[in-house]
Amino acid sequence: MKTNLIKRPIITEKSLQLAQQHNAYTFEVSQAASKHQVKIAIAQLYAVDVESVNTLTRPGRVTTTGRRRLRRRHGSTKRALVTLKQGQTIEVFDFERS
Repeated sequence: MKTNLIKRPIITEKSLQLAQQHNAYTFEVSQAASKHQVKIAIAQLYAVDVESVNTLTRPGRVTTTGRRRLRRRHGSTKRALVTLKQGQTIEVFDFERS
């Protein structure tokens, strides 16, 4: 199995709220990663039981840059929304409001 399927956790206000209320954690994953591969990778990496995985592909956006107003396309990204079994957490997402 590829070791670079999980690129990074997505830490935003919305993802932290999902983690607290619905026990769902958001990760940026490889474009080639399937739901099954993400489930296995998260289970091995964080030693948790994964209940479900939802994926979404965010299309890259086009921006204009420079004096000649050249168009540049940013790459697409794929995110995985991982729901864990009740009572389990991932420490990366344990932030308390100050």
